[in-house]
Amino acid sequence: MSQTSARVAMVSGASRGIGAAIATRLAAAGWTLSLGMRTPRPGEGFVHAYDADAPDAEAEWVAATIERFGRIDALVCNAGVAMQKSVVEATDADMAAMLQVNVLAPQRLARAAWPYLTASGRGRVAIISSLSGLRVASANSSAYAMTKFAATALAHGLRHAGWDQGVRATAICPGFVATDMAMAATDTDPALMTQPDEVARLVELVLDLPNTASVPQIGVNWRVEGQF
Repeated sequence: MSQTSARVAMVSGASRGIGAAIATRLAAAGWTLSLGMRTPRPGEGFVHAYDADAPDAEAEWVAATIERFGRIDALVCNAGVAMQKSVVEATDADMAAMLQVNVLAPQRLARAAWPYLTASGRGRVAIISSLSGLRVASANSSAYAMTKFAATALAHGLRHAGWDQGVRATAICPGFVATDMAMAATDTDPALMTQPDEVARLVELVLDLPNTASVPQIGVNWRVEGQF
């Protein structure tokens, strides 16, 4: 096992979109990165195969990160999946698929990394949730919202669980971000939407804040809504 003096962040869903923007921004800020993605590509730095559907994926990724770097200072749980279905239309299989990726996988990742986050004294967790984790905007987003409300609650639960050990957790809750996932759900001009790097800036901020400036959640939107 090697040991680095630089802070180490694990970023899931790092191959594209918000995750790739987060990885780029944190690398520029001096973080050492362990990037999780389904299909690792050469030239990406330290990358580990990570499939949120696989039952042992989180423990294996954490073990590989510790073997390589000897520490974990932050988790950025970005991998996610969405289905445009109402709570009436969604089947058990639909809900299980979204809960697995959006809630259970980040909870397992935090559990696996917990000894190292608490040992850091200022461990950080950023859960990329959604405005759908703060409000239900429409019927066809309501099944997805169920899982994102749970993801937001996960961030709050981690903040409470690790407070005395210096762990701080934040739910980052954007509306539509100009990514492939948003393009599948709306015909809005992507230039009008929140951009991936804007979310990445917020992640960098909450990872760098001192223990005395904990931010439980951040809502981000590109338009005015009556509900938010």
